[in-house]
Amino acid sequence: MSDRTARLDQLLREEISAIVAKDIADPRVGFVTVTQVEVTQDLGHATVWVSVIGDEATRKASLQALGRAMPYVRHRLGELRLRKIPELHLRHDDSVERGTRVLQLIDEVASGAPTDVPPPPLESLPAPQTIRGSPEAPVPSRPRSARTHPGKASHHRAGGPSRGGGARHGR
Repeated sequence: MSDRTARLDQLLREEISAIVAKDIADPRVGFVTVTQVEVTQDLGHATVWVSVIGDEATRKASLQALGRAMPYVRHRLGELRLRKIPELHLRHDDSVERGTRVLQLIDEVASGAPTDVPPPPLESLPAPQTIRGSPEAPVPSRPRSARTHPGKASHHRAGGPSRGGGARHGR
């Protein structure tokens, strides 16, 4: 990740958080925290990770309502005067719940108390899914390589800069 995309990730996280907190009036959104934003290298897509407080039904309703509000959020991001406003993909961040579960297990083991709650089955921690109605995740851009055109040779010799075109070098 470059410094530019890291700064853009932080800016978008702050702006999206402010828009959700101040401008979205849907009561179904509930207690939502934008935990992270990841922008692709081409700035075309951004994954917005959110944490929702509440039971499963409340979380599901909040994520659906927030997913429906994402076009409005993207429109409001247009005020940032970015060259390209990324398409927003909403994902649920369950790291807080998993972290709380780990801490609970550590406390139980440290106190010597038997764990009454069986561990959740692996199916209860699924991979993140797109909430906003698009069934597939954004396609990440290819990493940049040293050669910009596959099949074309480099214009520089191995021993140093190109010797052709002396007029450009002031010869």
